[in-house]
Amino acid sequence: MAPPIAINVEAETDTSAVTILGPLTLDSVANRRSASGKLVAGVAASIPSSTFKGNAHEKKHKAKNWDYRLSLECRTREGNSLKKVAKYLMTPGLISLGGGLPSSEYFPFDTLSVKVPTPPHWTEAETRESGTTLEAGKYDLQLGKSVYDISTAFNYGLGIGSPQILRFVIEHTEIVHNPPYADWNCTMTVGNTSALEMAIRMFCERGDMMLSEEYTFSAAVETASPLGVKIASVPMDEEGLSATGLDDVLSSWDEKARGASKPFLLYTVPIGQNPTGATQGEQRRRDIYAVAQKHDLYILEDDPYYFLQMQPYVGPDHPDPPPPKSREEFLKSLIPSYLSMDVDGRVMRMDSFSKVLAPGCRLGWLTASEQIIERYTKHADISTQGASGLSQLLFFKLLDEHWDHGGFLDWLVHLRMEYTKRRNVIVGACDRYLPREIVSWAPPAAGMFQALHIDYKKHRSYPAKSLLELEDEIFMACIANGTLLIKGSCFYADPTTQHDTMFFRATFCAAPFDKIEEAIKRFGDALRGSFGISNDSNGV
Repeated sequence: MAPPIAINVEAETDTSAVTILGPLTLDSVANRRSASGKLVAGVAASIPSSTFKGNAHEKKHKAKNWDYRLSLECRTREGNSLKKVAKYLMTPGLISLGGGLPSSEYFPFDTLSVKVPTPPHWTEAETRESGTTLEAGKYDLQLGKSVYDISTAFNYGLGIGSPQILRFVIEHTEIVHNPPYADWNCTMTVGNTSALEMAIRMFCERGDMMLSEEYTFSAAVETASPLGVKIASVPMDEEGLSATGLDDVLSSWDEKARGASKPFLLYTVPIGQNPTGATQGEQRRRDIYAVAQKHDLYILEDDPYYFLQMQPYVGPDHPDPPPPKSREEFLKSLIPSYLSMDVDGRVMRMDSFSKVLAPGCRLGWLTASEQIIERYTKHADISTQGASGLSQLLFFKLLDEHWDHGGFLDWLVHLRMEYTKRRNVIVGACDRYLPREIVSWAPPAAGMFQALHIDYKKHRSYPAKSLLELEDEIFMACIANGTLLIKGSCFYADPTTQHDTMFFRATFCAAPFDKIEEAIKRFGDALRGSFGISNDSNGV
């Protein structure tokens, strides 16, 4: 089929549209889509996000204005002047000779085909046997076969993402989080690490400091440092970030001693925290949000593990709790996000498909006020140019056309049960193989990580050797014994701060169950050798 010589986007209206009352739910998505009319979006289409939201938001108040918190770079960024004309592509009958868009005639791809699980058969074996093959053609949109195709997805797009996948994530965000203010919006990203780098540049100048848990995602520190931004660490406990500790750090801030102004940007991983595995409960989040209001903080909610919240740990002698009985029960079981309690628009929530679908596709999204999203997309339009069209098309076919919102939630319930099994395997292995007199742990409630705390002061070389020296000795003993865990010191938010805690991060997300067991056994043997504990001791 010959490629189009122009881009022609026709607006269509469904005359049987209905009014959607209240927030968007699983049951009302179809009605909302009907009310909005048929989605027809070609190359680089620009469609207002309000088209994809329930009308309950119209009665909510608007977000706080954050101009005074934005960096000079962010305030002065004008965006991509060529992409500003994309809105005119919606003009009926327009023949475009403006954009430098390659003709899809020269895309050497005619068909994209993938085989995926057919709900409710999620396993690899079931997918091989009874999976569904999804197919995207080059000109499906023109032929009326789909609202998204290769000729559209594989061409240039906008930093905010394609309307086709953006519609799905906006609906998903409203169903799961229902932000309590009116002018929230979403944009696609190329993953949370990229989104974090752009966010730091939006809010911070060189010489600024931001706040984070005292142990944090190492890439966050490594992202901030070259930008001239240091991290002020906040104490943690078994629930992660301490609200009292956060308030204390800010209330006692000494600009002269710290060499920086009082920080206003808080970076936190609230669910299955990397590296400690800690999860902030609902009340802890509300307490932290209150501190944020008191000190006028802006919160970066990095939450890739949100849907890896597991079933409660009941111990080795009890059967695992059954899965949620319904999709609604599953949604109610999730800890409310910061976004869901954000009455001010002071949260930028970063979501990712990496931990629940495929990290190599580099596709995620963030949610914030329209003001912040507009600033973010101006940056994306002249840097990343937006998320991969291939990834957006692939995920659209899977999530929107095949699984829909209900099927996606069913997949997430499946992951919950799978990760619950994995968590139970590593905790059981710890019970069997680790010497309790020197190692302690708590079963994580979410995520991929098990923190193993070491009482290093019982080491035979303490105090002659420091914490870091002993940590390195144990690490090398593990390597010699054939197992790899990551040192806790790799996750210091502020390496200049004195630490009195040693732990190692183990992950249970990928290795086969028997390999998880063997790795923990080897870790226990390495500890006994380093500490000089008899091999028949398990500390019980």
